[in-house]
Amino acid sequence: MQKFILKLFPEIMIKGSSAKRQMVGQLYNNLLTILQRIDPNIEVKKFSDKIEVFTPKNVLPEVRQKLLDTPGIEQILEVLQFNDMDTLDKIKTKVREFVSDTLKEKTFVVRVKRSGKHSFSSIDIEKTVGGHLLANSEAKAVSLKHPDITVQMELIQNQLNVITARYKGLSGFPIGTQGDILSLMSGGFDSTVASYLTMKRGIKTHFIFFNLGGMAHEIGVKQVALYLWNKFGSSHKVKFISVAFDDVLTEIFRATPPTYMGVMLKRLMLMASEKVADKMEIDALVTGESVAQVSSQTLRNLALIDQVSNKLILRPLSTMNKPEIMNIANEIGTRHFAESMPEYCGVISQNPITHGSFKRIEKVAQKFNYDVLDSAVEKAQYLNIDEIVDDISKLAPIEVVNNLQSGDFTVIDIRPEEDCITVTCNSIKIPFHKLKTEFDKLPQDKEYLLYCDKGIMSQLHAQYLRDAKDYKNIRVYRPE
Repeated sequence: MQKFILKLFPEIMIKGSSAKRQMVGQLYNNLLTILQRIDPNIEVKKFSDKIEVFTPKNVLPEVRQKLLDTPGIEQILEVLQFNDMDTLDKIKTKVREFVSDTLKEKTFVVRVKRSGKHSFSSIDIEKTVGGHLLANSEAKAVSLKHPDITVQMELIQNQLNVITARYKGLSGFPIGTQGDILSLMSGGFDSTVASYLTMKRGIKTHFIFFNLGGMAHEIGVKQVALYLWNKFGSSHKVKFISVAFDDVLTEIFRATPPTYMGVMLKRLMLMASEKVADKMEIDALVTGESVAQVSSQTLRNLALIDQVSNKLILRPLSTMNKPEIMNIANEIGTRHFAESMPEYCGVISQNPITHGSFKRIEKVAQKFNYDVLDSAVEKAQYLNIDEIVDDISKLAPIEVVNNLQSGDFTVIDIRPEEDCITVTCNSIKIPFHKLKTEFDKLPQDKEYLLYCDKGIMSQLHAQYLRDAKDYKNIRVYRPE
């Protein structure tokens, strides 16, 4: 079994004893939920200042990645654990067994953290182990200031942990400790990053989507919402709410001056979100708006928009610029989704107002038929986010092929590991984010199977291509 030591987010550690205990307990439960799906043999142990995870080595990479993506963890130590290390001789001998081969022609230093009662100090351990390694390995020398390798250890009573790797965690609070929020999700850069930031802060984040672009747009947004939830928030079940806004958009064109259409659309989205949030007993909304990024996001226009809702509205990107937002999207893996997502909200205004009038918006709002909005909210579709794939499959089922011997197929591997397209035998490598443009270039007299690790992304992208461009020669490959 491989051992991880998880150091908690510092803001957890400075909380009062009751709040700290509740947050550590929530993180422990979250990890149990997430890791048991990977392997039921994974063990999680809770302490007041840390959590330890023991995992079979065959699932080590997947477990490591899940720990890196779990809110509430500040640092992840990958360690080798040895018990009954009650003497300096035992400690130096055991460390040499596992470390000496890595020191060949390298300078090194030994660093130790110790807790408990011992007849020797941390400095004694460092000197004894350092001297033993220098004498019994092919290390170049000891270097206290600029070593090539730092041999790091923790001694807790008689348990020795030799640290083999150290990773920066996601930080933030455990999901489930900060309540629920409803995220207005368009699938672009801003709304996905804003949703990630609330999840990172420990807020259980549900998604509401206002459909202005048909089924292809909805499938695209569902893809990125599912990705975010799978990666950062799968410890808790959340909802994906889809609201058809085409009739609302028609009413906006009928009742609203062109310069106020963008502001009016955002006001109506907030009003609809508030109604849904009330139904779900959620107190706050989150949007991806950034001050002055577009005409509807000036301070005055944001004030006009917020006027229609009594909910707390969070805007975590409000002071960020676009490159900063795009950098975060790149780090969390949502950039490729966002780049292929159409933007509908900004296309309905002609010469949009940048400093709207409170009096004018009141007059504009009076001309709108709110029965249309009420009807859209009433017909909203609520879906558990882990049921997205099954729900889309019901709309336009994509055949799943389990055996390549059953037909003449070309397999398209859509996993994102490589950015280039390579052809080997009867398979093609096209990362999912290039699929929409590259599939057009393929011979359309052939049959294609989309493949990914778990079949989820391949199913969604097959549905997307079929709906967006009416391709009939696409299926999903899911080996038995």
